[in-house]
Amino acid sequence: MATLISCGPGFFAKTLGLLSSRSLARCTCVCPAVRGVSFSTSSGGPPKRPLTGYLRYAVQQRPAVAKQYPDVRIVEITKKIAQEWRLLSPEQKKPYQEAALAAREVYKEEMTKFKEQLTLAQATALKEEKRKKVAKRRAIRKKRELTMLGKPKRPRSAFNIFMSEHFQEATGESMQSKMKNLFEDWSKLRISQKQVYMQLAEDDKIRYKNEMKSWEEHMVEVGREDLIRNRKKKTKPKKSVKAKGNKTNTKVVSESKGTETPASSPGTGKSASRAKKAEE
Repeated sequence: MATLISCGPGFFAKTLGLLSSRSLARCTCVCPAVRGVSFSTSSGGPPKRPLTGYLRYAVQQRPAVAKQYPDVRIVEITKKIAQEWRLLSPEQKKPYQEAALAAREVYKEEMTKFKEQLTLAQATALKEEKRKKVAKRRAIRKKRELTMLGKPKRPRSAFNIFMSEHFQEATGESMQSKMKNLFEDWSKLRISQKQVYMQLAEDDKIRYKNEMKSWEEHMVEVGREDLIRNRKKKTKPKKSVKAKGNKTNTKVVSESKGTETPASSPGTGKSASRAKKAEE
């Protein structure tokens, strides 16, 4: 429950915007389609996930709070409902939580029956979709944690800086159309005109590098080395390469003249003795 309350108000605002009083028993989300795999069975599709205790309370209280504050946005209404929920005693929360647990048990039974009707391909696709959802939730939690720890924002590109400066005056009804028109305007700029934004982007890279260095040093101090990028690994010493064959590179100094001659291998003993006799 604490996890739900810790989520941003935007999440609950979107959720409450889709829910109505008729959806108290179940949530309206359904299992998404997976690349040509249909989940339709004789039961008519996967069961819908039930609401939590807090969402049941929020759906019930939303009409009254919206009537009390008619000029307030849905996000602010959600915040007020969340504050009211925190102030409730355990006994006051109990009916909503018990109803959520009962609905959860029913959901589990229906989900078990639904999975029994799936083919192997459908079951595999459903498992893969669940894995992706879990990975996405972990990534969102990780991003939220890094934001709370004050991780610096990544540097902006030259086009991003240009877009942020001209977005308000851009033509277009939707955000997508505005971004498209801005990209076309950016493409028409000369190199000299882009140079200003390119220099700002380079400055932002330096800002990011310096802030990341300070932030990572702080993370080491608080014991969060797991958040450090590109931790250096211990390099293993390179093995020495052995010379091929049995030939050696040592030199032999002759007794008479003091000249150096390369020592021969055991197979060339005769040529060495002949050279010695010639010197004598």
